[in-house]
Amino acid sequence: MGEVPSTWAVTRQIINESGFGLGGLNRGLTATIGRNGVFNMIYFGFYHSVKGVLPEYQDPVKEFLRKVGIGFVSGTLGSIVNIPFDVAKSRIQGPQPVPGQVKYKSTFGSMAIVAREEGFGALYKGLTPKVMRLGPGGAIMLVVYDYVYEFLDGYFK
Repeated sequence: MGEVPSTWAVTRQIINESGFGLGGLNRGLTATIGRNGVFNMIYFGFYHSVKGVLPEYQDPVKEFLRKVGIGFVSGTLGSIVNIPFDVAKSRIQGPQPVPGQVKYKSTFGSMAIVAREEGFGALYKGLTPKVMRLGPGGAIMLVVYDYVYEFLDGYFK
């Protein structure tokens, strides 16, 4: 097996062959922004909305588990809603089916092609491993955020 090129070598190659714009180095930028934007709207919006509605526990263990549960559901819902954008991003940035022809160009156009040619379910390819990563990861991140925020809020008063 040959030597793997460095990140900078691949970056230079992409810029030299395709340029810096949306057809080159920044190909898939709008799909990436859509993916991250949709995830974060659901993730943070759900967490902070539900956290304010579900009653808090005085018992620290129960309160910890409440926050973990809300964070897990937040990460899971964010993943479910944003995965079509992730599939589109992967199709746009990945190798095209026919070398030299760009099939996947725009975010919503790519979603439509995938749904039409492979079925609606193809927009959810990879959902299980994504949820297995972002459900628990989302819970951990938001719980850590909450406890660090509470600590700092009390520390700097």
